[in-house]
Amino acid sequence: MSAPFAWGLLSGGLFTLALAAAAAAYAWRRYVRLERRTLRAERLAELGALTGGLAHEIKNPLSTVGLNLQLLKEDLDPREPLYTRLVSRLDTVQRETSRLREILDDFLRYAGRIELDRRPVDLNELLEELVDFFAPQAHLQRVPIRLKKHPQPVVANVDAKLVKQAVLNLMINAIQAMPEGGELILSLAIDPRHVTIDVIDTGPGIPRDVAEKIFQAYYTTKKGGTGIGLAMAKRIVEEHGGSIGVRSEVGKGSDFAIRLPLR
Repeated sequence: MSAPFAWGLLSGGLFTLALAAAAAAYAWRRYVRLERRTLRAERLAELGALTGGLAHEIKNPLSTVGLNLQLLKEDLDPREPLYTRLVSRLDTVQRETSRLREILDDFLRYAGRIELDRRPVDLNELLEELVDFFAPQAHLQRVPIRLKKHPQPVVANVDAKLVKQAVLNLMINAIQAMPEGGELILSLAIDPRHVTIDVIDTGPGIPRDVAEKIFQAYYTTKKGGTGIGLAMAKRIVEEHGGSIGVRSEVGKGSDFAIRLPLR
């Protein structure tokens, strides 16, 4: 065996060993990442079950409190000197009790398991139905709605009820961002593999530091807001294998884009 041939054989063997070692190292790192991800998912599932159970347990006594507050109001004698003050205070407690129930309901919807009922849906028709439903509320806020449908039917395999909820949450958010009026635009666009639903408002826009947090659960800049609407929209979209994002410019408005796979 000649020296060049032996050297070539040795070099080839070392190269093969190096490749095998690199592949083994990559496989091991991937295994560790998957194991950590699995453990994290299990912990999150357990935490979700615990918090969901706790929320249910809190709702029951809240219902009892609300009922007894109403009965107490009915038992008060209007001829009592302090009747007006007592009723006012009871009304305040009732409102706060109702608000706590709404917060718990929002939490349970967000933390609960999402079961997708996927069916072929024409998204042009879905957006048309949403506009018809939401137009009266938008009109009260002096916000006209403009719908830019795709010229052809856009059929995607989605859960129509949940996609409607996600888009409606964005529309409500847009209206709330325009208390002095403005314009709300819904548009639909497709590429070979995805469909994009844009919900655009002409409000004041979102600062960059806020835009980075806006889809986090319980993050809100609105007085009295729960911070669940946009987080729920994000979760619904991601359950469909899609993505959601926002482009915004202060003083000009915001564009929330839902991107869903067509198949």
